[in-house]
Amino acid sequence: MDHRSEVREFLTSRRDRLTPDRAGLPAYGGNRRVPGLRREEVALLAGVSVDYYTRLERGDLSGASDTVLDALARALQLDDAETAHLVDLARTANASPTARRPRKQQNTLRPSILRLLDAITEAPALIRNNYFDYVAANPLARALYAPIFAEPNPNSARFAFLDPAAPDFYVEWEKNTQELVATMRGEAGRNPFDKRLTDLVGELSTRSERFRTLWAAHNVRYHRSGVKRIHHPVVGELELAYEAFELPADPGLTLSTYTAEPGSPSADALRVLASWAATTDLPAPRQEGAAAES
Repeated sequence: MDHRSEVREFLTSRRDRLTPDRAGLPAYGGNRRVPGLRREEVALLAGVSVDYYTRLERGDLSGASDTVLDALARALQLDDAETAHLVDLARTANASPTARRPRKQQNTLRPSILRLLDAITEAPALIRNNYFDYVAANPLARALYAPIFAEPNPNSARFAFLDPAAPDFYVEWEKNTQELVATMRGEAGRNPFDKRLTDLVGELSTRSERFRTLWAAHNVRYHRSGVKRIHHPVVGELELAYEAFELPADPGLTLSTYTAEPGSPSADALRVLASWAATTDLPAPRQEGAAAES
């Protein structure tokens, strides 16, 4: 991933989506040659010169101050995830050779994390790394994501884009894949020199047209909470609320839990799934996939 291209395409895509009306600007002239704001309009809103903004949009964020980045985020009406991504892009532009080394991760999960998973007995709970591998899960989570855990190295991104069963498994597959790529964009912004992550993006880009299309949109989002609708091959459709918690002591690892509304059909289905899990030999993810060094 070329950094200057990443910056250029991100800023251009954010400018293209913002109309003068939405930005509170008069739309002079009936024939606008760009779908969104002009560069000079963004420069006006951000309080910088047109030449300086043009330099930024051409991919050169080196030396951009926090004040400039904040003004640019306001001008382009970036949300929290997009603003953090812009800051990450600027941090990369100013990174020293030492800082350009990918971060190292521990090779195994801590016993206390595994005990925590075992202690969660009434809700699916799993841990993924920043390569979207499912590296540990309690029995109910392995049952919930049985088609993914059937693979030797369960990976949610590969399943979503490369497995023909994914569009049936995810009731809202189009929405789910949009959110997945937007989350992956954020990971790539935070870790632009991580070869393993870059290789995953390259693999999916090569093998999935939908991934290529979504990746080119440069959308970014946090994956913290929401609703997941799943058509499970054993218990049918489930609608589950998910919460994702980053583990501060274990950079790159995220704990996700899934719960159903009490008294709902999904709650009933989850109980049936728990009974099925208790009588089925479900594969567990290989621990060494948790955090192999980049």
